[in-house]
Amino acid sequence: MALRESRQYSSPKLLSAQTLAHYGLHFVFPVVLALVFFPLMWQTAYLTMLATMLIDLDHLLAKPIFDPLRCSVGYHPLHSFYAIPVYALLLLLPATQIIAVGLLFHLFTDTVDCLWSFSHCRECYLNSRIYALRNWVRKLSFYL
Repeated sequence: MALRESRQYSSPKLLSAQTLAHYGLHFVFPVVLALVFFPLMWQTAYLTMLATMLIDLDHLLAKPIFDPLRCSVGYHPLHSFYAIPVYALLLLLPATQIIAVGLLFHLFTDTVDCLWSFSHCRECYLNSRIYALRNWVRKLSFYL
């Protein structure tokens, strides 16, 4: 239990601002994306982008289901580093571009949330898949 306690956030104010930013990016900013990239059908684009949040269903596979100190990017299957290039490829097909924008922006939002968490929980960063990926890329670049 001591390990869990050491992973607590240092300030509740940061958590509330972080939560507000996170959900603002998830629910409010997609309106901007819809208006900018899909102005003729922005309502449909917005609702489609909201629907892409269904990728969060992969959180149900984790134990515990919700851990505010866990970075979802790279952890959950639909948030994995294997899924991201697939979502990027969806940008190439006109029929799936809105979905791709929604999925990629969702992952961007979750990454912002992870980085915010890491700024006041070094242990969270060191145990994250993002940190592991960073180290893998550094080793790979050393050999190239």
